[in-house]
Amino acid sequence: MRSVATTKLSSKGQVVIPEEIRNRLGLKAGAEFVVLGERDVVILKSIAPPSMQDFDDLVRRAKRAARSEGLTQSDVRKSISRARAAR
Repeated sequence: MRSVATTKLSSKGQVVIPEEIRNRLGLKAGAEFVVLGERDVVILKSIAPPSMQDFDDLVRRAKRAARSEGLTQSDVRKSISRARAAR
């Protein structure tokens, strides 16, 4: 269920997310957000690191994709070395 609330911008540029919304979304102090702004719309999207299960799934998918493209571990190491050298 969506809820609507109002809040104000402080002199320091801070916005308080109303307690009801923080509780419903499970937001705690230190939560991080991506902030998007366009004209009169501001969107806060909470971000969090992936769970270990999600990370493991991502690694498996990346390995499968690399194998299907014919990439080897040596190819990956060379690419990483080139990227680091380009910094």
